[in-house]
Amino acid sequence: MSETMIRAEDVHKRFGRLEVLKGIDLEVARGEVMCMLGPSGSGKSTFLRCINHLEKINAGRLYVDGELVGYRESGGKLHELPEREVIRKRAQIGMVFQHFNLFPHMTALENVCLAPIRVAGVPKDQARRRGRELLAQVGLADKLDTYPVALSGGQQQRVAIARALAMAPKLMLFDEPTSALDPELVGEVLDTMRHLAFDGMTMIVVTHEIGFAREVADTVVFMDAGRVVEQGKPAQVLDSPREERTQAFLWKVL
Repeated sequence: MSETMIRAEDVHKRFGRLEVLKGIDLEVARGEVMCMLGPSGSGKSTFLRCINHLEKINAGRLYVDGELVGYRESGGKLHELPEREVIRKRAQIGMVFQHFNLFPHMTALENVCLAPIRVAGVPKDQARRRGRELLAQVGLADKLDTYPVALSGGQQQRVAIARALAMAPKLMLFDEPTSALDPELVGEVLDTMRHLAFDGMTMIVVTHEIGFAREVADTVVFMDAGRVVEQGKPAQVLDSPREERTQAFLWKVL
């Protein structure tokens, strides 16, 4: 079993003429929590979407748990995998977005159980049992039969986290999971993420929550203009950044 969960080697991504990722080199160890900071448009969210092949890279190599993401390599060239294989591998990577994307016509429990039943073929009774456990884990044992419209934003995001966990992922990606929440609801989502981190889940978190990064992250990465500007332990990057661009960013947000 590889000790490296994610390895990015000179990853580039373009949208037309706009180069969004300009040669990303990163490694995330199994069980590590990496928090990514940076201004809007720096490429953080695009990098997350490349990890589970929601976006296709234009150059470089990206590996999850020792396997290329979305491709196989033959003769030194990358060949895209069939969509069915991509979906199978993507199911091993949980992703939580800014917006909760819950199905409004389904209860919290039904939202959590849908993918295991439809995608993984888990028997309905087994999926519902696991769904109840996961909703209890995120503090929503009393909301099993509640529809999204009757849940707060923080509760909806916790349902979204439980939904991602229902596929038993090896890796969790969080794309600014608290940015759409009212300030008083942020804490309950961050508490859920803390518990995941302390339980050993490998996580990459794109966030502006500096306190969370300081407390939970093993590594903090600062990105700007499609490049990794600085990375290191939270105390080094957040308290004693070496790069002027990192210093300027933190001066504005702290």
